[in-house]
Amino acid sequence: MTDAARQPTESTAESLLEALDDEQRVAAQALLGPVVLLAGAGTGKTRAITHRIAYGIASGVYPPNRVMALTFTARAAGELRSRLRALGAGPVAARTFHAAALSQLNYFWPQVIGGSMPRLIPSKGRMLGHAAETIGLKLDTASLRDMAAEVEWRKVSKLSIDAYALAARTTRTLPQRVSVDAAVDLLQAYEDVKDARRQLDFEDVLLATAGMVESEPWVAQQVREQYRFFVVDEYQDVSPLQQDLLSLWLGDRSDLCVVGDASQTIYSFAGASSDFLLGFPSRYPDATVVRLEHNYRSTPHITDAANRLMRGRPGALTLVASAHADEGPAPVVTSYPNDLAEARGVAAAVAEQITAGTKPEDIAVLYRVNMQAATLENALTDAGISFQVRGSQRFFDLPEVKQAIMTLRAASVSILGEPLFKSVSDVLRSLGWTQHPPEARGAVRDRWESLDALMGLAEQMPPGTTFRQFTDELLERQSGQHEPTVSAVTLATLHSAKGLEWDAVHLVGLSEGLVPISYAGSLAAVDEERRLLYVGITRARRDLRLSWSEAGPHRSAARAPSRFLAELDSRTPGAVATRVG
Repeated sequence: MTDAARQPTESTAESLLEALDDEQRVAAQALLGPVVLLAGAGTGKTRAITHRIAYGIASGVYPPNRVMALTFTARAAGELRSRLRALGAGPVAARTFHAAALSQLNYFWPQVIGGSMPRLIPSKGRMLGHAAETIGLKLDTASLRDMAAEVEWRKVSKLSIDAYALAARTTRTLPQRVSVDAAVDLLQAYEDVKDARRQLDFEDVLLATAGMVESEPWVAQQVREQYRFFVVDEYQDVSPLQQDLLSLWLGDRSDLCVVGDASQTIYSFAGASSDFLLGFPSRYPDATVVRLEHNYRSTPHITDAANRLMRGRPGALTLVASAHADEGPAPVVTSYPNDLAEARGVAAAVAEQITAGTKPEDIAVLYRVNMQAATLENALTDAGISFQVRGSQRFFDLPEVKQAIMTLRAASVSILGEPLFKSVSDVLRSLGWTQHPPEARGAVRDRWESLDALMGLAEQMPPGTTFRQFTDELLERQSGQHEPTVSAVTLATLHSAKGLEWDAVHLVGLSEGLVPISYAGSLAAVDEERRLLYVGITRARRDLRLSWSEAGPHRSAARAPSRFLAELDSRTPGAVATRVG
């Protein structure tokens, strides 16, 4: 190839680096061998890894079909695909561990085992209920749900049932009303029922894929020929089983880039371990280690609060706010006499923020457990504020959204050449969308919000996008549950807020018994609660408000403020503590 022919590719590759800071650029240019990005909250880790992949492809080092980008949720995988596509990275596989393993298992099962792959279990709880019946064990729905988590933890921790029994007797906290013997018998009965019905659960998919790659050299050879370069996002959340599968995919190669933040390890209860992230340089002595600590998301007040909360903790990074960030308001700590007063106070504060110009979709109210949501929902409804509960019915599962996508897809066959905005708006108007929202609240407004979110996606498409390309994008988003932004305040648990960000964040219920949660009995469990609060704090871009109530519903016992809240309140410069009620 001549220099003249090579020049456009090199120019494109170099232009990708221009969007990165110095540390991100180091990561992007370390294309071969082991690389670990220790990336604090808001430091642009997704930008770093997507530009790294795109740079590797543009510079000719990576064939796009030999790159595998792995993450932990369908939404995150969809986000990676969207960003890579926008960077011109081509057909890079960006998948969850489960999706990647399931694809391989579907392909290899007929050749290794014979016949079609067994069906996947839609619900562990239901099958555990059947298993419980076979051994005469009576458990309520909540206990069955908790035992489903035990099934998952055992498998991702790579424990036999006998090894699980030992852990259950020594270090594992079992659900209430379930003895160790009952738990062990139920887990065995579950496996027996599942095998008799020739079904697999999601953890079996990982186990079976790992087993095939490990025991069948020709399977390992095909997989390793297909994928040469691996990138793993949120590496602090990897489980022993996922790490085992990743090692099998790699074989004796080391072209692996991992990115994570030990301070955001909030799924230890489900088998995740930051040990793999923190121990990466020991496993790969020649690894390139890059620390991303320049925070582009939050104001100095918020990064200071986050740093103080995590100072001295294993693997903690020190966030440095952007020099261009304004100071913003100091975090506010407010106490209320009870939960109802807290919910009403938060709703009033949210209403003030919206009146002052903050968009509803840029505001979140975060809490520790789902049961806290009901009081907040009522208070926001009384205040006339639209909200969406993250983790409830998914956007693409809403009937009006399904209908809209079907109608748009059908129309894409006949609509050609018109501007995308006009053609999409014409179709959505036929389904009831209007340019201005209806005055009514409730179902009518909810339906409009859903259709308006689809209209918003059309407005975000690059110039020149055809109607058919837009509907293809919708179908891909629907498949990956990559949801658009809806104009409503978000209600979410701290766990489900991970990976998201808002201009204004209200952290509620910050009392002992909730944060840290009452059943966090060990030092390790309390540390996880601290990391969970860190995740909540670092979701805020500019306005952070923290609150707690002195009593719960029905004249319950008096509460004390969270030990973490007291720490932040006393040490964060400018933090304000007020008393309401």
